[in-house]
Amino acid sequence: MGDIWSKVVNRLSLIYRVVAVVAVAALIVLLFPHTHQGEHYDYKTGAVWRNADLVAPYDFAVLKSSDELGREQSEERQKALLYYREDSTAYGQALERLASLGLQADRQLRQAMDSIYRIGYMEIVPEVGDPSGHEIVVLHGNVGSMHRSREYITAADLEAGLLRDSILVPNLLLDRPRTALELDSRLSQVRYSSQLVMAGDRIIAKGEVVDEDKARIISSLESENDRRFSDSYSLAGQMTGQFLLALIAFFALFMFLKNVQHPILDDNRKVMMMLLMILLMAAAEALVVRTNADWALLVPLCLVPILMRVFFGVRVALYVHLTMVIILANLVPNPFEFIFYQLVTGMMSILAVRNLERRSQFFVIAAVIFGSYSAIYTSGALSQDTNLLSLNATRYVIFFLNALLTLLAYPLIYLFEKLFGITTNLTLMELSSTNTPALRDLSKRAPGTFQHSVQVANIAEDLVNELGGNALLARVGALYHDIGKMLNPFYFTENQTSEYNPHSELDYAESAQIITAHVTDGLELARKYHLPAEVKDFIRTHHGTTHTGYFYAKELELHPDRDFDEALFRYPGPRPYSREMAVVMIVDGVEAACRSLKQHTTDATASLIDRLIDGKVAEGQLDRCPLTYGDLSRIRQMLKDKMMSIYHVRVEYPTVDGQSEYRQPTPV
Repeated sequence: MGDIWSKVVNRLSLIYRVVAVVAVAALIVLLFPHTHQGEHYDYKTGAVWRNADLVAPYDFAVLKSSDELGREQSEERQKALLYYREDSTAYGQALERLASLGLQADRQLRQAMDSIYRIGYMEIVPEVGDPSGHEIVVLHGNVGSMHRSREYITAADLEAGLLRDSILVPNLLLDRPRTALELDSRLSQVRYSSQLVMAGDRIIAKGEVVDEDKARIISSLESENDRRFSDSYSLAGQMTGQFLLALIAFFALFMFLKNVQHPILDDNRKVMMMLLMILLMAAAEALVVRTNADWALLVPLCLVPILMRVFFGVRVALYVHLTMVIILANLVPNPFEFIFYQLVTGMMSILAVRNLERRSQFFVIAAVIFGSYSAIYTSGALSQDTNLLSLNATRYVIFFLNALLTLLAYPLIYLFEKLFGITTNLTLMELSSTNTPALRDLSKRAPGTFQHSVQVANIAEDLVNELGGNALLARVGALYHDIGKMLNPFYFTENQTSEYNPHSELDYAESAQIITAHVTDGLELARKYHLPAEVKDFIRTHHGTTHTGYFYAKELELHPDRDFDEALFRYPGPRPYSREMAVVMIVDGVEAACRSLKQHTTDATASLIDRLIDGKVAEGQLDRCPLTYGDLSRIRQMLKDKMMSIYHVRVEYPTVDGQSEYRQPTPV
């Protein structure tokens, strides 16, 4: 049981990632609407059919157009018989109204009313409208007789007045049930299809123009696809399939990251950051699709490759973007169009994010995104219609808003840096300024150390630029590597301005403890100044696990049998584990040593540099970093050139009568 639990504990990191991926894939699928839609085709009426030949997969009927169907239904309504019943009480009701108005003696009104009822006064109802032109059936009990509607009088035939509006009551009333049955019978005879396409018939060939007839046939096939899909539709099955497709895409992404041995897989925070970005974009896309599917391209999906490029590099950005697009394309309308737009624009945005060090670059990226979307849409529209008038201005508005929303990358970079503890070049650029609080304090309290740090930073940046790596990170790490010295500045020779040396009052172990403490003091100050973890790593590793050379050697002279605590003279480490840290360690030691040389001759400088680098190699201080022997050879030569250019011996000009022969030129 103990062995099983031990294995589970050791696998917790992997279990965490698996659970996170499964949860994100499930949430993405749940966020999107699920429609009962069969296969649809990418085409436009009047454009060229660019797909393969379309062959009918089964027999289906071609539906009539809505105009054609409406016209036929209108004709059938006009032909439908109207059924009326005679109301024998209507005449009596009219007489009562006439009497209530005190007009019994008005013979003219009575005669007009009698003549109308002898002909018949027919009811007009809104659902039938004007009955003129219809044949009607007048029912007397169960017996009916055929008539024309014009044989009877309606309110439309009379002028507005007392007789029509206040006295007359229709004695021919519409029999609604019978009329409705008649109308339904007529409409049921209208055929919704105009022809039958047999399975195997070619509907349209590649390169043909999609005219109105072809478009109607294709639309009918889509409708039949939808009907057949709905008949066998299972929501659980659809969601399960989409979930499995998302898992497959994530699996491919993680296999790629593992194959290239990217360090993102070694840090669960970075994995969670990547998954969170994808989930947020999916949620935004789902919200837009639910609101209006035509605005699917409004969501700034390029934020993900931009952020991934800034944090993790080009390859990770491209593959994460590809994974996200594949997953979302399975959930949005018009997947082919969606994939093409997002892949091309995503790749362009990744190329635009190069050495992101200024805020103004975000506007350039936004312009690239807007230009990419617009170029794709314009080119596609022209290839279909070859007519600029057919372009939809709304699409350009969507592209502009998308590019505008991409500017959110700047605050999001800062947010993700704080949430996940990852440092970007933007933060490094801010830290590289010598006007930061930490470097201002260092320059005031330990000016010699500050000058040394600036010198190391300049040299390390140049070396990393030549070797390959993050030169900006090397510069910033070098600027802050010795900030711990500001707590006891006068115990370090570069800050001593007089002949007094405070170490003369201490034994060698105490002096070594003060010297090595600048590493731990530096880490405390780094927390105080809120420096990122990447900078703290340079503070930890710039001496590795080496000894304090001078005091350790002196202690050995006193105790040649090594009868003392050697740990008191050793830096806490760890050893550098990146190219940038290793370069800063080497440059730090070389610059300090060369500064202390009494004579900066070529041989003395070269010998010192070789001895220092060989010592680091012999002690195993560079074993964990990816520097090769070729890299070390280049570092040796570059350091020799730089040290000689910095500490070169100036030419001594001859003097005449105690005056330098070199004089300022006399103005003409």
